[in-house]
Amino acid sequence: MQQSGHKDSFWGGIVKSMGLVFGDIGTSPIYTLTVIMTLTRPDAEHVLGILSLIVWTLILLVSVEYAWLAMSLGRKGEGGTIVLKEILVRLLKSGRQMAFVGFLSFLGVSLLLGDGIITPAISILSAVEGMRLIPGMENLAQGSLIFVAALIAITLFVFQYKGTDKVAGAFGPIMVVWFAALTVSGFLSIAGTPEVIGAVSPHHAILFLEHNGLAGFFILSEVILCATGGEALYADMGHLGRKPIIRAWYFVFCALVINYLGQGAFILRNPKETNILFSMVKSQAPLLYIPFLVLTILATIIASQALISGVFSIVYQGITTRILPLMKVDYTSSHLKSQIYIGSVNWTLLGLVIFIMLVFQKSENLAAAYGLAVTGTMTITGIMMIMIFAHTTKKWKVPVALAITLLDLAYLIANLHKLPHGGYWSLILASLPLAIMIIWTQGQRALYRALRPLDLETFLLSYEQIYGKGRNIPGTGLFFTREAPVVPPYVIHCIIRSNIIYERNVFVSLSRTDEPFGVKTSLTKGLGTGLDSFEIRAGYMEMVDIEKLLKKHGIEEKVIFYGIEDIATNNPVWRVFSTIKRQSANFVQFNKLPASKLQGVVTRVEM
Repeated sequence: MQQSGHKDSFWGGIVKSMGLVFGDIGTSPIYTLTVIMTLTRPDAEHVLGILSLIVWTLILLVSVEYAWLAMSLGRKGEGGTIVLKEILVRLLKSGRQMAFVGFLSFLGVSLLLGDGIITPAISILSAVEGMRLIPGMENLAQGSLIFVAALIAITLFVFQYKGTDKVAGAFGPIMVVWFAALTVSGFLSIAGTPEVIGAVSPHHAILFLEHNGLAGFFILSEVILCATGGEALYADMGHLGRKPIIRAWYFVFCALVINYLGQGAFILRNPKETNILFSMVKSQAPLLYIPFLVLTILATIIASQALISGVFSIVYQGITTRILPLMKVDYTSSHLKSQIYIGSVNWTLLGLVIFIMLVFQKSENLAAAYGLAVTGTMTITGIMMIMIFAHTTKKWKVPVALAITLLDLAYLIANLHKLPHGGYWSLILASLPLAIMIIWTQGQRALYRALRPLDLETFLLSYEQIYGKGRNIPGTGLFFTREAPVVPPYVIHCIIRSNIIYERNVFVSLSRTDEPFGVKTSLTKGLGTGLDSFEIRAGYMEMVDIEKLLKKHGIEEKVIFYGIEDIATNNPVWRVFSTIKRQSANFVQFNKLPASKLQGVVTRVEM
C-alpha cells in the first residue's frame, strides 16, 4: 500500500479528510439529541447539562484521546489498533504482557468490525426517517422507510467492487457543504436563544450529573453517540497523513458544537418537537428542507462508505499479520494502493446491515445497541496507549492517558445498561470475528506443530543423493515455505518421496514485518546443489507482487508448488478451524500467482 494524500495542498488535504474521515462523527447530529431527549425533560437545566456533556465529550474523547494522544503514535504514518499492538510487541518482553496485548488487539478489532455493521444501519435509517417531515408523507409506514434504507444500503455495497477512488473526489466537497449547512442552521438557531452558549462551561455538565444521580450517569450511554467515529481520526491516518486530519478536525469540531448548541436552543423554544435536527431546519427554511434531506442521505452514504473502506483496511491488516484467514483481495485503484475490495467481507456486511435494520426497525431502537462497541474500542485504545507511554520517553503523557481511559471506562460502564435493550447485538456481532481470530491463530500454531516440518540440514542429506542421480527436470521449480530454514512436509513429499526435482529449485518465503511499509528481498544461492532460497520481507500494509520480485532477481519458474493440508480431527474446535481453512483462499490465490503454473500438493494431517 502506498500512503496517499501527503502531497495534497493545505485546503485539498482538509477537504479530502472531511470526505474520508469525518463522515461518521459528522452525521451523529442527525440522531444524538433526538435520542437523548426521549430520556430527559426538555427544560433549561437538563438541556444545558446535556449540551455541556456533548461539548466536553468531543473535547476529551476525540480531541485529547485521538487527535492529540493516539495520533502521536503512528508507524510510518499508519494508525489503528493493530498498529498499537505492533508498537507494543517491540516494547514488551514478558510473555504474559504480550498475551494480554494480543487479546486486547483481537477485542479492539472485533469491536470495530461489529461497529462497521451498526454504523451504516443507524446512519442511513436515521436520515431516511427525515422523509416523514415532508408534507404529505407524515404517515409513511416504518416498513417503507426500512425498504428505502435497505435499497440505499444495497446500492452502496453493490458498487464497492468498482472502488471508491473514482467517487472519492466528490466526497470531500459534499461533506464540506454538509458541515457548512450544520454550522449555518446552528448559528441561526443560537441567535434566537443565545443563552445556550453558556453550555460550553463544564459546570453545567457537573451540575446535571450531580442532580440526576444514576439516571444522569446512564445518559452518558447516549451522549457518547456524539463521538462515534472519533476513532476514525487515528485509524485512517495512513490514507491522508496526520496534519490534514487534525486541521480538518478543527473545522469539524466547530461545526458540530455550533449545531448541537443550535439544536439545544431549538429544544428550549420547542420542547415538544421530536426529530430535532430535521424539525429545526424545516422551521428555518421550509423550501430548503428537501435539498437538506437529500444532503443528509448523501452524508450518511459517505459516512457508511468511509466505514466500509475502514473495515476492508482492518481485515487486510488482520490477514497480513496472520490473525485472520486469507481472503480474496482485489485492488480497485492503479495508483491508490489503499483502495481494496474484499468480496466476502462486503457481502457479509451488507447482509448483516439489512438484518440489523429489520431487527431494530427504528434508529432510536438502534441507538440502544450503539455505544458499547465504540466505548469498548476507546477503552482498549486508552489501555494500550498507557502501556506504550509507560515504556517510552513520553512517560509524562501517562497521567493524561490514564485520566482519559478512566473516562472511557465510565462511558463503557454507563453503556452496560443497554445490554438487555439490544446492546447484546454489539457483543454478538463482535464475538463472531473474535471467535474466528482466536480459532484461526491457535489452529495455525497447532497445525504447524502437527505438520512437523524438517530442518534444512536433515533435508539436504536426502536431497543431494536424489539430485546427484542426474534425472532432473529441465527448468526452475518454486516451492513455497513458511520460513527460510524450515522445510514443510509437502516439499519432502514432492522431492524426497516422489523424486520431483528440477535443475533449479527455489524455496520462496514471504514474511511480514512489524512495520506497515517497506519490501526487502534476499536471494541466497547454493543452499544445496541446484537449490536456492528467495526470501521476501514485507510490511503488513504492503501489497506484494511476488511474480515481479522473482523476475527482478532472474527467477523464471516453470512450475509453482504449494502445500494444501487435509485435516483429520475429532476435536470440535479444530473441525471449525478446518472448515474456515477450506473456505478461505490459500497463499497462492491470495497473492494472485499464475494458475497455469500452480501444482497443489495435499498433505494429510492429524490434529
